[in-house]
Amino acid sequence: MNWETYLEGFELILNAEKPTAPYDSAEYIDYTKLNYTRLKRWLKTAILSDETKAIIGAINKPQHWTVITEHWCGDAAHIVPILYLMSSLNDNIHFTIQLRDTDSEIDKYLTNGSKAIPILIVRDALHNDLFHWGPRPFNAQELFKTLKEKDASLEEIKEAIQVFYNNDKAEGIQKEVTALLK
Repeated sequence: MNWETYLEGFELILNAEKPTAPYDSAEYIDYTKLNYTRLKRWLKTAILSDETKAIIGAINKPQHWTVITEHWCGDAAHIVPILYLMSSLNDNIHFTIQLRDTDSEIDKYLTNGSKAIPILIVRDALHNDLFHWGPRPFNAQELFKTLKEKDASLEEIKEAIQVFYNNDKAEGIQKEVTALLK
């Protein structure tokens, strides 16, 4: 799906009289509503670095950027809009989204055996993988692992990761993805 269809998906989920699973759960609706708010905030406030602009601007061959995600994914609220904004810097980049739980390629891109999302897959014009990245910036992933090892509650983990994203201001995502593009 394209970016506009992905955004419309939030509206469809949040405005449905009888949402389908997993959105038939109040918890998932709450996650989705919060994520949509965060995504829209990133679209308005994100600042892409000059280095990011230069590296992406220098891409001179077609690339396909596919993001595997879900509307309920908390990390996606912070990462997917940044990836979209980055892809928008160059007409050689075709940006699409696959929903993890609906006919995606996630099984090819497992993280430690799990279907962690979001995952960015960057391919050339012939659809050969150049690289994949995700599910979150290295420092956020290390924070996540440390908190899991300390048996932190899910709420503690979510709060710490949220603070990370707020403080990082999307710099980690940009640095890691552009390093792979060089």
